[in-house]
Amino acid sequence: MPKFRRALAWIVDFALVVALASALAVLTFNRISALVTDVPELAARGGFDLLTSRGDVVDTSEEFGLSLWNKSVLYVEQAFGLLIVAMFLYQWACLTLAGRTVGKALTGLKVTPRRPGRAARRAAVTTATDVAVYAVACVLLVEGQIALSVLVWAVAVALFLFNALPVLGPARRSLADRVAGTAVTGLGLSRPDATHPVRTA
Repeated sequence: MPKFRRALAWIVDFALVVALASALAVLTFNRISALVTDVPELAARGGFDLLTSRGDVVDTSEEFGLSLWNKSVLYVEQAFGLLIVAMFLYQWACLTLAGRTVGKALTGLKVTPRRPGRAARRAAVTTATDVAVYAVACVLLVEGQIALSVLVWAVAVALFLFNALPVLGPARRSLADRVAGTAVTGLGLSRPDATHPVRTA
């Protein structure tokens, strides 16, 4: 079934994203652990701050703790940023070079027409709906913006559905396809010029 094959292709591609996210999570955890457990350096910096605090120990401790927290949050933000960039590059490179991602290749699907500009637009929309907006929500949650994080999560879910649900219709074109002017073709799928022409200009 064409719809099943597109879903399977998405699962394969998303599994690759999850694998990368897991690797980045381990790397980020190790970076934060190294920051916190670097006892000699932290002790020296803490002692210097204490000596220059003129007895204001509480404020010095708070500033020291906030410094560690801000660096930890920065590491998390860097990991999410790298995930977004990697997702975009994966989508764009695969579509530009082969006209298909790994998931689509395994399921016999391809994206037409294959052009760098269209691939970039499609990759941008796919990255936004599958990863980027969720990443923003997670960063907001880490920064303590709970209400705003929940709102962004809701927007992320809505965008994902808005991108995915049109695939179930007769045209079988996602939001990414419509924005980029592309279509997914393959065995069992209608060619784009049969029912829904795609401009090649």
